[in-house]
Amino acid sequence: MSLARFVASGFGAGYAPVAPGTFGSLVGLGLGALLMHVWSDSLPLACLFAGLLGLWSVAKIDGGDDPGWITIDEIAGQLVTMLPLAAPTPLALLAAFGLFRLLDIAKPGPIGWADRQHGPAGVMGDDILAGLIGAGILWAVQKIYPMILV
Repeated sequence: MSLARFVASGFGAGYAPVAPGTFGSLVGLGLGALLMHVWSDSLPLACLFAGLLGLWSVAKIDGGDDPGWITIDEIAGQLVTMLPLAAPTPLALLAAFGLFRLLDIAKPGPIGWADRQHGPAGVMGDDILAGLIGAGILWAVQKIYPMILV
């Protein structure tokens, strides 16, 4: 297996026999929680790195389509969703995971549009948008109810 294929598969998560996108999201959630615990300021850099790594790996494997085994996009989107979290508490992680998966599966509005685009930007775009919208919702919830995700 090439390095690009390994990365595109979310470091192997995409080869899960069922729900590879969910497994990719769980990899992103675990990675994000670890980074938040060790050095919370590294999460934005991890989002950027995962996005660029995803674009590179999908381009290298000529991923015009979005086969289920490509899950680096879920990892990147899940990391983006976690950006407004103050701490990796169980409730905050559950909220970020559930919200991202809901948006990624339902693909409302611009997420659905991005999903219909081709090439590496299309493969990565819908998940990054789902992450941004999810992050916006989590940010708003924390502004309205500051103690709910602590």
